[in-house]
Amino acid sequence: MLPAASLFSLCSTIALLGWIALAVALFAPRLRRATWIGTGLVLPALLAVAYIGALAAGLAGGAKGGFDSIAAVRSLFADDHALTAGWIHYFAFDLVVGTWIARAGTGAGLSPLLILPCLVLTFIVGPAGLLLALVIGLSTGRLGLEARP
Repeated sequence: MLPAASLFSLCSTIALLGWIALAVALFAPRLRRATWIGTGLVLPALLAVAYIGALAAGLAGGAKGGFDSIAAVRSLFADDHALTAGWIHYFAFDLVVGTWIARAGTGAGLSPLLILPCLVLTFIVGPAGLLLALVIGLSTGRLGLEARP
């Protein structure tokens, strides 16, 4: 297993490249399908492997704590590998959410200029970007959740 700082840097770079590709694909329709497979499936799966490895390294290294209280989470995240696992968790799920926002927004015919701020916010402060996407979708009447044949 890589040292926690190296794993953190590697996963940060992977996630950033995914977000850049997601933003570019908004303006390049021919890239969308491949990008969405990468950002919605492939990169999150790779990050999931890194997450499991980091969490296992943290627990094997003696990380204490758990998820049943804030004190237990604080104790668990005192270990660098466990903390890195927590951060990778955000990377993976935020990319999935960002991909959903891009797919739903473009599928609903929203302008990439409306979707892009949602992606930026999702990358920086996850749930706030999702909320913006939902507000835009609801206010335009084009949420992108309609069933398609």
